[in-house]
Amino acid sequence: MTVQSQPHVLAIGEALIDVVITHEQPECPSEIPGGSPANVALTLGRLGRPVALATWFGADTRGRLIDFHMNDSGVYITPASRGASHTSTALARLDENGAASYTFDLEWAPTAPIEVPETAQIIEAGSISAIIEPGASAVLDALARGREHALIFFDPNARPSIMGEPAAALAALERFVALADVVKVSDEDIEWLTGGAPIDKVVDRWLRLGPSLVVVTRGKHGSDVATASGVRFTKTPSDVPVVDTVGAGDSFMGGMIDAMWGMGLRGAEAREALRTLPEEQARAIIDRASAVSDVTVSRKGANPPWAHELS
Repeated sequence: MTVQSQPHVLAIGEALIDVVITHEQPECPSEIPGGSPANVALTLGRLGRPVALATWFGADTRGRLIDFHMNDSGVYITPASRGASHTSTALARLDENGAASYTFDLEWAPTAPIEVPETAQIIEAGSISAIIEPGASAVLDALARGREHALIFFDPNARPSIMGEPAAALAALERFVALADVVKVSDEDIEWLTGGAPIDKVVDRWLRLGPSLVVVTRGKHGSDVATASGVRFTKTPSDVPVVDTVGAGDSFMGGMIDAMWGMGLRGAEAREALRTLPEEQARAIIDRASAVSDVTVSRKGANPPWAHELS
């Protein structure tokens, strides 16, 4: 029995190789599988959730590394994912504080239409794959079709170096926001996309577009949570030593999905329950996401925890 034949999470988007250059050892880069949706899938696989990844990489050495890395963490990669001419890369430079800046070599042209099985009960997408064509249109189409049987999760995960003008990027990304039930976004993303618009105003506008839950992550300042039913609160961050922030937001998203899956908040039939999400459940979701992300930032690279590490 494959993952796709049973209820599962489907992550759609880029899987690539992060070529990481550290501040301490700039002459010794390391190559680590990454990509925002791939990291979300990796997190879910390690937490024991059934998860598939629809992506696009090559039949080369780097592609085989992605295959092994994902399979080793329980992620099923869809057969149509392996058709790229080469595997994409992201050159990640880490500063003295562990924060990453990226330069990309990308191919994002997945075979359209992207398969969206009716057994997918949560679909997650975002970042580069929501902007780069021709794949972005295929992802948008997949989410529109998937809404019939799944909850939709979206993370803009802005990459200014390849997303062009902020206003155009915002317009493109808001097409996805309008299809989403849950949006996770960083304060830095909102700052860049909107030119510094007040975060609460942006959150209110996005809630009116359609999502039931919008979470704004703010690094060491925690996260702000807003729901369509009027719940508002800030999650105070834990005092965790930060090694680097690579994959932190992706593991946060994975933790949110993990929590909601465990609560039974999955499938299109859960959409109404999500619209009236009580504060207690919202806090439990964010607590789980924060715990997962805390482990990720406490160690090097996009290395989310396994389920036994959180017990």
